[in-house]
Amino acid sequence: MAESLADANAAPLDPVELLDACFVDAIRRLAPDAVDASALITPSKRPELGDFQSNAAMPLAKQLGRKPREVAADLVAALELGELTEPIGPEDIAGPGFINVRLKSETISTLLGRLDTPELGLPAPVEPMAIAVDVCGVNLAKQMHVGHLRATVIGDTIARIHERLGHAVTRQNHVGDWGLPIAMVTAKLRDEAAAGRVGLDALDLSTLDGLYKLAQAECRGVRPAIAIAEKYDMGPKILAELGAQQEEADEHLAEAKRTLVALQSGDAETVALWQRIYDTTMRACLDACRRLNTRITDEHSAGESSYRDELAGVVDDLFDRGIAVKSDGALVVPLDDAGISEPCLVQKSDGGFLYATSDLAGIRRRVRVLDSERVVYCVDARQSLHFRQVFAAATKAGYATREAASEPSSLEHAAFGMVLGDNGKPFKTRSGENVRLADLLDQAVDQAESVVREKNPELDDASVRTIAEAVGIAAIKYTDLSNDRIKDYVFSFERMLAFEGDTGPYLLNALVRVRSIFRKAIERGVGDGYKAAPMRITEPAEKKLALTLLRYPQTVRAAGEHSEPHRLCALLYDVASAYSVFYEHCPVLGAPDEATRDSRLRLCDLAGRVLADGLETLGLPTLERM
Repeated sequence: MAESLADANAAPLDPVELLDACFVDAIRRLAPDAVDASALITPSKRPELGDFQSNAAMPLAKQLGRKPREVAADLVAALELGELTEPIGPEDIAGPGFINVRLKSETISTLLGRLDTPELGLPAPVEPMAIAVDVCGVNLAKQMHVGHLRATVIGDTIARIHERLGHAVTRQNHVGDWGLPIAMVTAKLRDEAAAGRVGLDALDLSTLDGLYKLAQAECRGVRPAIAIAEKYDMGPKILAELGAQQEEADEHLAEAKRTLVALQSGDAETVALWQRIYDTTMRACLDACRRLNTRITDEHSAGESSYRDELAGVVDDLFDRGIAVKSDGALVVPLDDAGISEPCLVQKSDGGFLYATSDLAGIRRRVRVLDSERVVYCVDARQSLHFRQVFAAATKAGYATREAASEPSSLEHAAFGMVLGDNGKPFKTRSGENVRLADLLDQAVDQAESVVREKNPELDDASVRTIAEAVGIAAIKYTDLSNDRIKDYVFSFERMLAFEGDTGPYLLNALVRVRSIFRKAIERGVGDGYKAAPMRITEPAEKKLALTLLRYPQTVRAAGEHSEPHRLCALLYDVASAYSVFYEHCPVLGAPDEATRDSRLRLCDLAGRVLADGLETLGLPTLERM
């Protein structure tokens, strides 16, 4: 065991996994026929009794029809722990059969030494996976709002986690840039520009957003109002007024459809207008992505327009192979064989295509062209049925299987909940509008600036603004990422900007505190000899920090496997909290002797690198000073 623990290529590093393997082996030796053998290893709530405890004896005793303490004693006798732990005896069995375990100090030091490498326990895989992650999902001519925050932040972070694990990741920003709504705003922009009310050279997203809403309203019509007027016989005058309004709406809609035809046929003037709308929208989108410290760039844009020439071919292919069938003039893919009662509609009765059609084309491209073994969609949980249908239809059609593969790629909906206001309803402005993302970020940074100025009145304006930008963005992102993504959460500037508790600013400050120790060490003439010093883990606070750091590699892997960034957030918060206790109880530069100082400096260095690596993986900006 000692040799395997010291092996740099051995896995795992987390003592929980090591203990789990030992206990499961013992259970299988003791009861070969036991069902679902589980070690049930948890950190001890009473450190004076041990570092960990196993609760395996209770469920195993139930299966064997024996007393738990007797089974616990037999388990202890069957355990083969080698040099991993201190000897375990009858005195380590507590209560109804809990088995307490204490790691050897040398074991912890050995494991820390294996973690203390440039890879931090996460070497590149021998065979990296190709992974595509669907992110952001903006629509042309519309402002990014708080709803885009989650798709952008969660999507980019999931991509970063897989990149950290050494996989080849392709981000895909599925831009809503095609179809009748886009034709509506294109026609409206053309009219407004011709009338001199909008200057094309000075076009901005706010103007486009206004035109989009106006175009939608003009094309909407008043048919429901006409039906009510006819039902209640409101008289010819009202009917005439409503009829005139409907005729005007019909003409606007007809013009939008003519514009769509011109766009689809490649009319130079119409395409040029569309391109202005696209460029203006994407410039604002990518500015927000940069400000949010994501890795989403223009090369990752995969708009619906890029699939326009593929949709008819997708539908024809599905129909010709009997995957899609006609239903009331439309084409649908039946999914009863996949346990889904609702079919996937791929073409309307009027010949029009749907979101499902472009999503099927998207899956085919991401799997068969990009050769992705895993495709992750970071989209609102309210689209769950849509993705169940699309994934099932794509799998049925063979679009989810790579050319060289025998099994379909993994198609996953990393669904997320809603951002709520303090009233428990979707987060909106007082007027009921969606909160603009740019305004949200500005407000976060402005409020962070007030906090920074209060804490550091001696700082100059430029430094304050730099720190405030990092703190504000980190606060927004961490709050979003630290919540289980499937759950809704309440948006609160006061809570997310706090420098204490489970917040982004707290983690940034923890890293700054680590880095400050090394600045002070340099000032005192302490060299870098600590990097080769033996790590001696003797104090409880040292052990707590060490055991927390050893969870890092497995936590990153689990966050990637389950597409759950909150797992990494929780671990980094635990590291920051453990470091705070260590900092308070274990003097570093003021240690009683040089060996202890160097050991603690090395532990600080490892904690700092884990924090920095984790924050980078989450996409949170970091600082040298706060």
